[in-house]
Amino acid sequence: MDTISGRERTWRGAALAVLLTAGTLTAAAPGARADDARTETPVAVSSSVAAPSPVAGVRESVVRVKVPLPESAGPRPAACDWLSYLRYRAADGPDAAADADRILVAQPGILEGAGAFDSVARNTVAAAAAQGRHIEFWALDRRSNCLEDRTGIASGDQHTAVDYYYRGKQVDGRTFEGFAENGQLGWMARLGIEQTVRDQYDLLAAELPDQTLRGRKVLCGGHSLGGVVTGYFAAADFDGNPATTADAGYNQCAGYFALDTTVSTSLADLSGSIPDDTNLPDIGLGHGVVQAGLDSGVLPRSLSAPVLLNPETMTLLAIAGVGAVQAPGAEADLPRYLPSGLNIEATNRFLFSKDTAAFLTGSPGVKDFRLTNEAVLGALMDDNSVPLAFLQSSVGFFDGGPIADKDFPAANGGQEQPALFGTEYKAIPDRPRGPLYSWRNYDRVGDADDPGYRSADGTPFTEAGKEVTDIQELARSLAEQPLDFTEQYFPTKLVTDLQLATSPQVKKLVVHPDGLTANPTLTVLAGDGLLAGRVPSDLNPVVADGYQHLDVLTAAPAQNDGRPEPVSTHLAGFAADPR
Repeated sequence: MDTISGRERTWRGAALAVLLTAGTLTAAAPGARADDARTETPVAVSSSVAAPSPVAGVRESVVRVKVPLPESAGPRPAACDWLSYLRYRAADGPDAAADADRILVAQPGILEGAGAFDSVARNTVAAAAAQGRHIEFWALDRRSNCLEDRTGIASGDQHTAVDYYYRGKQVDGRTFEGFAENGQLGWMARLGIEQTVRDQYDLLAAELPDQTLRGRKVLCGGHSLGGVVTGYFAAADFDGNPATTADAGYNQCAGYFALDTTVSTSLADLSGSIPDDTNLPDIGLGHGVVQAGLDSGVLPRSLSAPVLLNPETMTLLAIAGVGAVQAPGAEADLPRYLPSGLNIEATNRFLFSKDTAAFLTGSPGVKDFRLTNEAVLGALMDDNSVPLAFLQSSVGFFDGGPIADKDFPAANGGQEQPALFGTEYKAIPDRPRGPLYSWRNYDRVGDADDPGYRSADGTPFTEAGKEVTDIQELARSLAEQPLDFTEQYFPTKLVTDLQLATSPQVKKLVVHPDGLTANPTLTVLAGDGLLAGRVPSDLNPVVADGYQHLDVLTAAPAQNDGRPEPVSTHLAGFAADPR
């Protein structure tokens, strides 16, 4: 999920390469965990699930470890002094993580939470178990995700969730406190790359105290922006003394893995997309000025945009997931049940307008079409529908009625801004107040009864080889995980630090530049994703054909051509032998 340039403005600074120089991570370890607090809770699939995960033999739990921020961070919710992750392991494997054959630790991309790793984690653990190895997969949540309230989503009912988040109604005696405003996020002003890698180190040290074991068994990696975070982790020093290297980041890992990203310390390798109207400050201000702006609140402490990329609207993705799980083939009333408001209306128009005229007038709009709950989720997340590349997955296609080209915000067939909008032709239902549009899942595209929808220029909108993610698995990842798929409060400082990588304040964090190449690396790319064709061949990347940026996390265990899912297959193989 990651760039902007010209009309895109590539991360307002993605062209800046990091200069690797010596320095040191001098932040003191947070508050020493005096009470050694830790909780681990098994994750049970709710009774509302239409179909259980097809991946058997995998246990999941949510782990929370108390690692307080320093007092200098200022007032914050008590939950924000804890770090959280989703722990996946084989059902017949050892209870203690230290006894596992290998542990994969994954950093999320921008605007992404631990729940996004659900499918790839399950697939990888199961693939390794089939070969007689017991591995674990830890999907990390950034500390700022402590602000998210899943009470409404956890109810398992769309109407209850909408009433909770948007109408002030109670659920289980609790009332939603509202989406946090900038003035409430003062403690996030310092959540940059230094604190992010420090959090990973402290979590690993707490969960696996033996450094030599970490160096033998832990594989460090991530998706999208998580590759850059992993690069900084590998190059970091955590005791303030560069001469002692047992604490160096690269000595906490036996290898690295990169999912549609590279392990590096440069944003230049990423080309995810953020619209022009995000509230990122101009990096021309310089590190000191940006930090002062974040500290004072003049600059926003959390990344957002008026359309889609803000807590109010990103919550809708999980609510759509609830509907797709609850009643996948039933006619959706979510578009009409949502309260009216500028933010939601603008998002609906952006995502569901056939052309510029429909966007400007709001007619026809999403409320004018009959859609199943699965079709609503598909419209929000599929690469043939959503016009933002970093949100795209390949979950199937519309079905049940005539389909037209979606020529807003960009016309099909043009080459303009492929990094922003993706390369696939976009489609939209074409009969308002007409038939009930359903969703053809990934594994039914190309079947004998597939209408084979085509664009006005004759180009097929999709084909079987381009569809890789099960919409029900995606829905479960959005609706059923105790840690969110999306990230409602992404720390602005994490991106501005990386944009300002040549500043002395950030350069000093790269203490061990050779750490990036100190361990073997597995690079897996989405064949139709954000880095397609742009990664140097000497990295020997594995390419997952037909995959989009999110598909490397969400793809189904069985693919349309009968082959095993390639991302998890290669991760399991790498876990067996990282050399």
